[in-house]
Amino acid sequence: MAVLSTREKLAILSDAAKYDASCASSGAAKRNSLKSGGIGSTEGSGICHAYAPDGRCISLLKILLTNFCIYDCSYCINRSSSNVKRARFTVDEVVQLTLNFYKRNYIEGLFLSSGVIRSPDETMGEMVEIARQLREMHKFGGYIHLKTIPECAPELLDAAGKYADRLSINVELPTDEGVKRLAPEKKPETIRLSMANLRSRIEEKSEPTMKTKRRERFAPGGQSTQMIVGADQTTDATILKTSARLYGSYHLRRIYFSAFSPIPDSSAALPSMKPPLMREHRLYQADWLMRFYGFSEQEIVADQADGMLDLQVDPKLAWALANRGQFPLDVNRASREMLLRVPGLGTKAVTKILEVRRYRRLRLEDVGKLCASVAKVRPFLVAEGWSPGGLTDTQHLRQKLVPKPQQLSLF
Repeated sequence: MAVLSTREKLAILSDAAKYDASCASSGAAKRNSLKSGGIGSTEGSGICHAYAPDGRCISLLKILLTNFCIYDCSYCINRSSSNVKRARFTVDEVVQLTLNFYKRNYIEGLFLSSGVIRSPDETMGEMVEIARQLREMHKFGGYIHLKTIPECAPELLDAAGKYADRLSINVELPTDEGVKRLAPEKKPETIRLSMANLRSRIEEKSEPTMKTKRRERFAPGGQSTQMIVGADQTTDATILKTSARLYGSYHLRRIYFSAFSPIPDSSAALPSMKPPLMREHRLYQADWLMRFYGFSEQEIVADQADGMLDLQVDPKLAWALANRGQFPLDVNRASREMLLRVPGLGTKAVTKILEVRRYRRLRLEDVGKLCASVAKVRPFLVAEGWSPGGLTDTQHLRQKLVPKPQQLSLF
């Protein structure tokens, strides 16, 4: 096997990491290297990301330690039976790459995942050693996110939490049946136990000690997970139900949905369902409604006969169109809970509406200044000097609100 240069390894392992979606940095502890004499800083509000033309986040050095893997998961491009070019970084190579990219102002942190080589403990041990060297030997204060391996020893998970800002454990697929069929070497019970143990450690370390009265640092950004969607016939209704359960059980900061795209040499049994990226987008929107808008997973998919989200309109608009009897709402009197259900109104807009209407009545143009599309809001609100009349119940309202197809320019 030819010896690869660090540049060649970087090309292979950064490309292989594009399937790992959990790269958000919000929730990291605030650090300033100017005070500690090290290198790198983070802000509590998170990193401002830059994006490549293909949509990849490039402000983090996002790589795999290796794309060799002992597992043969049907949906994974890096599975053991896949015919892909393989590479493996050494610990020192990842450390030096991170420092050199940071000093050149290319990145603000490290996102590190890996295939499993030889054993979960050996692979996780190398990932922890990378984080340890960055923190202790080089005083690196930038953001670090480690994708942890569920089967690794508890002491390795403890060490990872000491050095990383955020940890994540992949739940893999929405159902246990899917994992057992498409990733038979992985055990859903082990994944859930690891996530539960990580939640316990985060909660335990967040309590001040009796002696110092200080909180011990342990993954201050919490834990997240990633779920492959579209690799089997699981409906969006089941996915959202699983998501709600995961948030409740493990206090996750975020669930990342990763749209499955058929792999050239993958099993023919894997289905090609709906347009994968649009489906992923709708699931993120539905997840947002559950987390910040007070919707339950049952409400979001209640009016979809096949349990799948409407790909033509966003989930909030789909719900409003199916529940027109609850509209129009008086923007000057409706509760916060109901205003959050108005298509086109976000949390910031609703907060501002509640503040302003204490002093004066709002007109439709006032609301239009607070939201991205007054056309989407208009059929569902009553404001000073405005009533939608029969617009809310018009037969062709959906057609008016669905974006029209546009011919893309070639120049």
